Amino acid sequence: MNYDEVMFRTLENLLPLLILSCLAWRCSAVQAADNVTFKQGGKVNHVTGKTIVTAQDGGILLLSADGKLWTIMPGEIVEHHEDDKPATPLSNDELKKRVLSELPAGFETYGTVHYLIFHNTSRAYAQWCGALFERLYSTFQNFWTRRGFKLHEPATPLVVVIYADRAAFSSQSAGELGNRANGVIGYYSLQTNWVKMYDLTGVESLRPQGEKRLDAGAINQLLSRPEATMMVSTVIHEATHQIAFNCGLQQRLADIPLWVCEGLAEYFETPNPNYGKGWKTVGELNPPRIERFNEYLSRRPLDSLTRLIVNDKRFRAPDQALDAYAEAWALNYFLLRQHAKEYQKYMDLLAEKGPLMSDSPAARLKDFKDCFGQDVTALDAEFVKYMARVK
Repeated sequence: MNYDEVMFRTLENLLPLLILSCLAWRCSAVQAADNVTFKQGGKVNHVTGKTIVTAQDGGILLLSADGKLWTIMPGEIVEHHEDDKPATPLSNDELKKRVLSELPAGFETYGTVHYLIFHNTSRAYAQWCGALFERLYSTFQNFWTRRGFKLHEPATPLVVVIYADRAAFSSQSAGELGNRANGVIGYYSLQTNWVKMYDLTGVESLRPQGEKRLDAGAINQLLSRPEATMMVSTVIHEATHQIAFNCGLQQRLADIPLWVCEGLAEYFETPNPNYGKGWKTVGELNPPRIERFNEYLSRRPLDSLTRLIVNDKRFRAPDQALDAYAEAWALNYFLLRQHAKEYQKYMDLLAEKGPLMSDSPAARLKDFKDCFGQDVTALDAEFVKYMARVK
């Protein structure tokens, strides 16, 4: 299973929960804090936050003060009332206490400007990850602001949970991922808004024999090795999703085409094994993606681009997913270089989409044509010709 399928399986699981019992949705402009007591899975929850979407039958999508999204069916609600005060996110100290209360004993906290990192591994590794994520955050902000996109700061620090080893990560993530937890390095959860991962320096194939603790220099050296760079790229990929969904580029649970969501994360993930801190580049050639795309070109059907645009089926089909991810990277690479203004217009359009409103294939195609032109066939020919020259 591709590691990013986890995120979109999460989205697929959330949407039916709401849509099956709700015939129509309306966005809620309620600013007051909502206090909701509800029962899910035999457990009673008390959550304070802001209602994002309200169903005609009383079901709600609630954004809690710690940044989580709760999908609550009308039959699950025990009590629901509004406060006189507006909904506000938790303070840093409150968020630390809340997250630590949900994690096993032994976790510590390391904070940076934009992140709260919860870890039960070495502080040196938490610091290394904090520096990595801050470089990504700064790069992401600069990339989009230079293109005229107005991003905002996250409502709360971005939460990253780092487990000491793969076994602990898999065990603690099984509730969200099931058996899939054994096959991923890390993931971003649309529901919790956290990135979860494990200490890559503990991977047996990477760690020097007999080495138990590593300082910053040793971590840099270890995670710059060729066999580690793709692991670091995976972490960057997931962290890119988290930033995009918290800074205004994309909205959680909005119908963002996967070719954009995934292709953009691939655009930022590009590994750089020659850089001493694991990752640096953005928008350079992504060797695994370009290799797969070039291999796909020999059997690529004429309607490949259209099918990529109008729905996400290819990303979820085991025999098509790798080709779809490769084409998504290639399309973003091409459009950002050759059609930057049109791409920005398209991103602006997607940023305005609200949660839980699903676009039809015709609507997706119309959005694309309105931004990139009506002749998709001509654009496709230009795309293939351009990528054939990329080496």
